Formats: sequence, structure tokens, C-alpha cells
Amino acid sequence: MDTTPGSYLDLFPLDAIVYLTPDSENVLEDIDPNKVYILGGLVDESIHKKLTLQRAQEQSLQTARLPIREYMVKAVNTKNYHSETLAINQVFEVLLTYYETRSWPAALKAGVSSGKGYVLPD
Repeated sequence: MDTTPGSYLDLFPLDAIVYLTPDSENVLEDIDPNKVYILGGLVDESIHKKLTLQRAQEQSLQTARLPIREYMVKAVNTKNYHSETLAINQVFEVLLTYYETRSWPAALKAGVSSGKGYVLPD
């Protein structure tokens, strides 16, 4: 991983960028080594809902979301809390584990905490 003060829009071709946002309609099915994945660093669960999706659309970027709904189920809990919005470190852990195992269940188990209200089915 490299860090730079430059914008990803200046560093990579637009068609190579995939902006990961929990509000995307597109499901990330596989990691393409020829793509650059942007992990948004915004808190957009409440007041700023869909802000990351809006930002990606304004920049004409492809978007995708992690396949949480496709591989996990809502857990029964007293708070009835379910969120697909993850912290950057959780998204990174999911992507890293998926890249190593090629297993979405294993990756989601590694990165999605039980506090999010989702679990793998039995």
C-alpha cells in the first residue's frame, strides 16, 4: 500500500477506479487486480446518508458494495440494529481476507463484527 497527498482522480484512469460504498447497487463479486479500489473515509450512516455514493457519481466513478446481503443474514437482536456501513479497517480486512482466501464467507466473517447485526447463516 502506498500513500500520497495526490488525488486518486489524478493518479489513475477513471475507468480503473471502483469506489466502494455501502449504498451502491453493484455487488463486488471479485477483486480485479487491474482496478483501484477506493475505501471511502466518511461517516455517512446518519445525517450524510449516501454521501459516498453521491461523491462517486459526481466523479463519474464505478461503484460497488461488499456482498454482505448476499452472504450474511440479519441477526435477531434486541436493538434491531443492522448496518452494512463498515469502518475503513473492517473493509480493508474483508478485502485482504477475500484476496487471500477467495471466500466471501471467510472474508465477511473476518471483517464484519457481530455488532453490525449481520451473521453468516448456520
